[in-house]
Amino acid sequence: MRQSMKFACCVLTGAWMILGGTFNLYAEVKPASIFASHMVLQRGKPVPVWGTASGGEQVVVSFNGQEKMTKAEPSGAWMVKLDPMKEGGPFTLKIGGLAFEDVLIGEVWLGAGQSNMAIGSTGVAKNDPVLAEWLNNSFPEIRIAWGAKGDWRVAKTGASFPALPYAFAVNLRKQLNVPVGIVVGAVPGSSTDFWLMPQAVQADEACRAAIRTYAESLYPRLQKEYQARLKKWEAEDAAAHTTKKPEPPLEPGAATHPVGKFFEAHIRPVIPFAIRGVLWDQGENGPSITGTDRCMVMRALITSWRREFGQGDLPWIYVQKPSGGGCAWDPANPMNRLATPFSPLPEKMMGSGALRAQFVNLLNVPNAFMVITSDLSPGLHPPNKSGYGCRAAEIAMVAAYGRKAEIYGPLYASHKIEGGRMRITFTHIGKGLAIRHGAQLQGFAVAGENRRFVWADAVIEGETVLLSSPSVPNPVAARYAWDEKCAWANLFNQDGLPAQTFRTDSW
Repeated sequence: MRQSMKFACCVLTGAWMILGGTFNLYAEVKPASIFASHMVLQRGKPVPVWGTASGGEQVVVSFNGQEKMTKAEPSGAWMVKLDPMKEGGPFTLKIGGLAFEDVLIGEVWLGAGQSNMAIGSTGVAKNDPVLAEWLNNSFPEIRIAWGAKGDWRVAKTGASFPALPYAFAVNLRKQLNVPVGIVVGAVPGSSTDFWLMPQAVQADEACRAAIRTYAESLYPRLQKEYQARLKKWEAEDAAAHTTKKPEPPLEPGAATHPVGKFFEAHIRPVIPFAIRGVLWDQGENGPSITGTDRCMVMRALITSWRREFGQGDLPWIYVQKPSGGGCAWDPANPMNRLATPFSPLPEKMMGSGALRAQFVNLLNVPNAFMVITSDLSPGLHPPNKSGYGCRAAEIAMVAAYGRKAEIYGPLYASHKIEGGRMRITFTHIGKGLAIRHGAQLQGFAVAGENRRFVWADAVIEGETVLLSSPSVPNPVAARYAWDEKCAWANLFNQDGLPAQTFRTDSW
């Protein structure tokens, strides 16, 4: 509501402006907290601008030659959409009586996850000379906001930012030559459940079917086992009072963590801010919803976030877990600094590559892209954040900006049995399959009907790998790099990217 009068003698909660001898009064117009000075708005897309005001209040938004007007709903909510714009700036964004300065137009990404998305650049730069060099320079067209608070900060010399989003932004800025903004919402130690909308699981058929299967098969057995343990505990407790009461199994679909807690705190306030895509680094702590697995829950999470943002199948770039563990094509490459050195094939058979394989399986989600990490620095909190940011930016250039390049190493596609041998076919062979670090291809294992895996003799034949073993005359299953630490696996493509963990069995 805008009122003009020659004289007023009253108290109003609004902005007073003196124009040509008249008092102009604005009731309070409050934009969403993400809107602030030094921000970056997404180029090439309609840009929603929203907030609250008094019901029926007229809201005027002006920016870069555009002026949009609307009236607040009875609830107070309002929104306008700026027309798509080219990169540029700085401009002033005016919303009602507020003015936000130094606003740029460029590329905007949402970074979310747990500790590896949140760790500060200053703390890790001492182990990352590339990152340290960046921090000693100023990048005035890079802006990073922590969560939805609207605390947009310019990448000036010596400033500290979340290291991975910062490294990602620096690499994007260099390649695109446009302003880059990253909105970061991350909480160390958070499980997938915290970031999942509560209704997302029920909206996902795969999750619902898995929970039904759990309820009909596994849960009754677990209940029966629990009752037996409880009876035993009651007898022992009555005699000695020394045993801990057993915990009952979670009911189908129940979770041990608050579902959606951090989504509501860090992501909901940003919706529907115009973004190019999502950079996701979370997965050390998987979902706790009974009956589901990581791939199901992540598919539901991605689908629900995209639906809420309303910008189609936004590119979703996620960082593979576990971090590192494999050898690198070129250890001298700064991106691969601190990668695990190549090692001989161990005598002991492989452990488990299930976690890494689950992240490979997430590639089945439409428009999802994986930052392969087996050839990067290892650890729960990998020290070479510049390498991770560079790899993520390379993925983004293909996923969001149309670059034609190979972004994966060989991925398992299919297999067939040829007498006493097994032939593996791959996708993403790039310029061709290659052995690195030695003349012998290694890291493959085969098993027969007895399900006992042994190391296989492996030979590259064109775009396939042929496996055999004298101790397995009739192979039925194969695995590759099936361990969290697999520096002895040395299949790459000639683009320098490592083959990914796989298995053909479900044992």
